[in-house]
Amino acid sequence: MNKRDQVLSLLDPRRKQEYIPAGFFLHFEKSFHAGRAAVEKHLEFFRYTDMDFVKIQYERTFPFQPQIRRPGDWAKMPLYKRDFFEGQLSAVEGLVKEAGKEALVLVTLYSPFMCAGDATSATAEDRQRLLTQHIRENPQAVRKGMEIITESMMFFARECIKLGVDGFYTSTQGGESGRFGGSLLFDECIRPYDLAVMEEIARSCAFNILHVCDYVGEYDDLTPYLNYPGHVVNCSLKLGTKTITGQDASRMFGRPYMGGMDRKGVIVFGDDAEIRSAVEGVLRQSPEKFILGADCTVPSDINWDNLRVAISAAHEWRK
Repeated sequence: MNKRDQVLSLLDPRRKQEYIPAGFFLHFEKSFHAGRAAVEKHLEFFRYTDMDFVKIQYERTFPFQPQIRRPGDWAKMPLYKRDFFEGQLSAVEGLVKEAGKEALVLVTLYSPFMCAGDATSATAEDRQRLLTQHIRENPQAVRKGMEIITESMMFFARECIKLGVDGFYTSTQGGESGRFGGSLLFDECIRPYDLAVMEEIARSCAFNILHVCDYVGEYDDLTPYLNYPGHVVNCSLKLGTKTITGQDASRMFGRPYMGGMDRKGVIVFGDDAEIRSAVEGVLRQSPEKFILGADCTVPSDINWDNLRVAISAAHEWRK
């Protein structure tokens, strides 16, 4: 079977998994964020590491909106269409044409909440602070902006589907410890907009990965996300003071799990033997249906050879 068939076979409950697919992701430098340059860099990374699907990074973050200073200002959020996403869509089109026959092509899709955080943050360090404050002050006013952002992301997703993508890697935040997880505010200002986009792609795509992102904070509880769509789940295995296994995560979400490797751990600084040993340790605790990966995007300056070693170890593993 080719890489497409190997990954899609994870969704067949009658089939025992013997081959372990694997994939890691990183952000390329700005000159490779769009168009032909993005196509070539993604293909280079995919083929060098021998990963099992093409995952297109999302680099068209929403611009800072200085006019949004108070909750009532969210109605001023711009609506983005083709001209805004053109560079990303060009990359998607090229990668579907050049890699779609050999592997699944998945597009990273940030949640409306994450896009809203970018729109109100002049710096990465300040991401989502103002958004969080506004939701607590006046959630109804913020929802006007979330509706506009959701429409923008729905446009992008639909255009990607028209271009022939196999699915999406849907990244979501908002339920971290000390934020909105399990609260009425989460149910009012985050969940509806996540689900609007995710349910749209679920109707059209064969393979979607739900990513519960801990980039800006850890989670004590993943319950708010258990009913989110996605054929596979990718999340950190650290929940507050405890660490769960990939088997635990798979049972919790009722679907295959992707992950196991710490994005800042041995995959970054280990030698070949240490990386292989770590991968084998993960695979011994992996669920019946599993993709080896990291808990989130690995550092951009990571040695690609480290990723190739980890992926090779997964491919060679036999249960």
